[in-house]
Amino acid sequence: MPRDLTNTLSRRRLIGTTAMGLSGVAMSHLMAESRSHFPAKAKRVIWLFMHGGPSHVDLFDPKPELIRHAGKPLPESYGTVETRRKVAQNPLLAPVKPFRQHGQSGIEISDFLPHMAGIADEMCVIRSCHGDSVNHPQSVYQMNTGSVQMGKPSMGSWVSYGLGSENADMPAFVVMPDPGGGLKGGPPAWGSGYLPATYQGTTMRAGDNPILHLHSPQSSARQRATLDLIQQMNVQHQAKRAADSDLDARIRAYELAFRMQSAAPEAVDISLETEATKHLYGIDDPQTKEFGTRCLLARRMIERGVRFVQLYSGDTNGWDAHENVMKNHTDLCARTDKPVAGLIRDLKQRGLLEDTLVIWGGEFGRMPMSEKGVGRDHNPWGFTTVLMGAGVKHGHVHGATDEFGLRAAEDKVHIHDLHATILHTLGLDHERLTFRLNGLDQRLTGVEESHVVKGILA
Repeated sequence: MPRDLTNTLSRRRLIGTTAMGLSGVAMSHLMAESRSHFPAKAKRVIWLFMHGGPSHVDLFDPKPELIRHAGKPLPESYGTVETRRKVAQNPLLAPVKPFRQHGQSGIEISDFLPHMAGIADEMCVIRSCHGDSVNHPQSVYQMNTGSVQMGKPSMGSWVSYGLGSENADMPAFVVMPDPGGGLKGGPPAWGSGYLPATYQGTTMRAGDNPILHLHSPQSSARQRATLDLIQQMNVQHQAKRAADSDLDARIRAYELAFRMQSAAPEAVDISLETEATKHLYGIDDPQTKEFGTRCLLARRMIERGVRFVQLYSGDTNGWDAHENVMKNHTDLCARTDKPVAGLIRDLKQRGLLEDTLVIWGGEFGRMPMSEKGVGRDHNPWGFTTVLMGAGVKHGHVHGATDEFGLRAAEDKVHIHDLHATILHTLGLDHERLTFRLNGLDQRLTGVEESHVVKGILA
């Protein structure tokens, strides 16, 4: 579905000359964008982004050889001389907690994640993911946008562009950053890049006031009259200028904000939930309350038509376990394990998991070698991403890293392949979901050869 800004400009001028209300534009935009290339298994996505790089060899990818060779350097027969030289001072580090088989599928999961282990049969564990950068910002960008360069559209923006929202009163793409802040790469990770600015993620904050300025001091009628005047002036201003997606996004934002003042207060009010549901997410426990609240809000968002919700776990350092894997992952897993499992159970019992895709993972994994004796360095060459819900096999393991967990070795899944597969579950062909920029059709998966990973599809 290639598009450029030429037709957009003519539509804007038509709006200006006919004085068409922006609320009507929003609805027509919603209906026009809500289309897919083929029947979809998933209607929406919740992405649980573990910022900093969770250790696959300590969570989802057990390596008996890593235990057997713990404390030793990589064997001489393994890898290149240069690789062995680089890691000579960093002996192999065994998984810091044991793995056990879980569910009827027998998927091996670390004791770090006892609650997620209980939903093993819902998981599609991809153990052979790999990317192209060893640094956090570039890897965060690649996992989110398909490119190591800043400024490209995020997956949430692409999905919003391709499918639109199911509810004109709510944004199509919502992002909930970690309250500690400090994402390496920053907000461009959920930006719209060269897509029109209206497709960027709408940020919801932690705490009692997730959406700022939601309540208007004016009466609804007075505010509507004020907004109508502003919109008329904006449309007249815009009609005299070339296509400007930032201006268009600002105009749309005014109208969306007005509609959200009616719909959003109820959507973010978790006091309406039962105590049993709050307990399921760990909201009654100080350790899990914060992340559990955001997971519950994610469920409430998708129930109300939000197409793509992304939650970040991990502040400036997050899962970046250079110093001590045991200490770092004990803390982060304790905060997130129960809420993630609670989210999956809640979605399933409400019938939402059958058409919602849930993603768990970070920008990369971690090395099998030790750092400072008890930590691990970054590893983009082999790591794990877990998919659950619509469109993917349940209780399934796909691919493998090598015997030590250093590199993807079997049925490799590059980040572009992962993106193509996620889009496929949503009924979108990654080669046809394009945007014309400077005479070229741009896409999430870039110009490199990418493929849908059919081995994980249900």
